[in-house]
Amino acid sequence: MSVILAALTSDPNLLRCELHRLKGQVLLQGEPRANALGVGAYAQEEVLLRRFSSGEELTLDSLAPPHESEALLFHAGRLPVGLSLEENTQPFRSRRWLFALHGGVQGFELLRAPLLASLPDHLRRQVRGGTEGELLFAVFLRRLRDLGRTEDPRLEAEVAGRVLADTAREVARAGVTRTPTLNLVATNGTILAATRYGEHPLYCTRLEGAAECDLCEVTPATPDTQPAVGAHRRRRTVVVASALKRTTGWVELAHGHTLTVGSDLQMHELSGT
Repeated sequence: MSVILAALTSDPNLLRCELHRLKGQVLLQGEPRANALGVGAYAQEEVLLRRFSSGEELTLDSLAPPHESEALLFHAGRLPVGLSLEENTQPFRSRRWLFALHGGVQGFELLRAPLLASLPDHLRRQVRGGTEGELLFAVFLRRLRDLGRTEDPRLEAEVAGRVLADTAREVARAGVTRTPTLNLVATNGTILAATRYGEHPLYCTRLEGAAECDLCEVTPATPDTQPAVGAHRRRRTVVVASALKRTTGWVELAHGHTLTVGSDLQMHELSGT
């Protein structure tokens, strides 16, 4: 089973610190072991993707970009033999958007042609690989395009969340007899949305500020006059994860529910299947 981890933070300079706080809480590998591992993050106006080799030692600290970033989306999964790692490793990117799928659809090969046919030409050309995730991303972008909001920097998190949920429902209701597992996560670096559709869990939590950080050597004894103390106290981060070592402090999304997080880091949950 694949693994998803996403974060949206109030302080892009402290994203590495926030990931470090998750040590002992989240898993970065599922079973069977992943051979396609990727992470996306933001560097001002750029969206950067990194790929990891399957034999590389992966830690939360190693996921953090070397630059400041407001958001991060990581995915680890196993691709069948014959699928290109370059074209099929998640997360997928389109302009400012990052997108990942945790799970899949039984009998998806029967849905591929009609879903491709529903896309405008430019989005159909964007689907270069053979995975469900990339095609669902194109459906998500198609729905945003229909609203005229694909490039809108003022896009509300709730709108993005409803579009993401509608994407899952469109695929789930397109003739598949068994309820699929479609946990979808999308971010444009400013907002974050995550939808759970199916039996596999998806969790979220909010990390509050604290004047402690192992990486920055900030302790309760560090004088308040140090700028790092105030920055660490003010930080806020929302995290979404599919695989946990322990669930204390985490909330599990219910089937058919969607989490939306805006730039104010407030968490809202939308319901409806």
